[in-house]
Amino acid sequence: MSDLFKVNLVGGRGYTGSELLRLVAGHPRIELGIASSRSETGQTISSACSGWPEDGRTFTRLEPDEVAVYPADAWVLALPNGVAAQWVEAINGAFPNSVILDLSADYRFDPQWCYGLPERYRDEIRESRLIANPGCYATGAQLGLLPIFEDLRSDPLVFGISGYSGAGKTPSPRNDPEVLKDNLIPYALSGHVHEKEISHQLHTAVRFMPHVAAFFRGISLTIAFELDHPVSAGELVSIFQQAYTAEKRIRVGAEIPQVGAVQNTADVHIGGFDIDARNPAQGSLVVVLDNLLKGAASQAMQNLNLALGLDENAGIT
Repeated sequence: MSDLFKVNLVGGRGYTGSELLRLVAGHPRIELGIASSRSETGQTISSACSGWPEDGRTFTRLEPDEVAVYPADAWVLALPNGVAAQWVEAINGAFPNSVILDLSADYRFDPQWCYGLPERYRDEIRESRLIANPGCYATGAQLGLLPIFEDLRSDPLVFGISGYSGAGKTPSPRNDPEVLKDNLIPYALSGHVHEKEISHQLHTAVRFMPHVAAFFRGISLTIAFELDHPVSAGELVSIFQQAYTAEKRIRVGAEIPQVGAVQNTADVHIGGFDIDARNPAQGSLVVVLDNLLKGAASQAMQNLNLALGLDENAGIT
């Protein structure tokens, strides 16, 4: 077995691509093959990614019909929704044994692809070469519901607030600091792709209401639920602590977690468990995570590590 695994990144310009490059730069067993970007072709990787060493390496322009020139153990697709298929077809044709990890929503509903939520599907990811990385909101919402979703009596409500990096780099009101100043913008209040993703994975309808705020990175999710039996806040803490006792990336506590505590980390904090005094079967909790890391790049690295037979948290600090 080679000491190093080679990974190619398609679409390295965005925030997630930059975060993933930073993780690759510090990984003990993974090296970068190429990083492609149409808009940044010829630009040094270090100029776009603060965590990349100044080694003079540049972004490459790559088309699907050219992938055979660049063998790799794994490919990561960091592309907009709706364009991954041509890349998947080309990579499968040239390298049928290479791992493909897609960061878009294109394959999250495809039964031929493994859904890359390690806390739920770790064993399956280890045996997979086609992995769909979960969405950022969907990651937090599922981790906040998995310990109790089989006991839900009604559809849970998820109120989400994301930093404006979640809107990507393409200019829009949702990532314009001037528009967001002293402001909060709700959007896609029904039918959001992450609402469909959460509902699909938990096999239960979920209502999701996303918002974007003036901070740059991080997500806070307030989840309201009704169980089929009464429960206390203390019992909920115990249920979640037991469910996640072996999970290095998840911290459970009684206090309401804050976005600032998880920014620039690969961790998820769950807490703020509360029960409605009028109905002890109804409650709420809060989940926070960094949308660019556990919501995207560091979760992708967890999945790559698992699929390549490495320690799940290698290269993640």
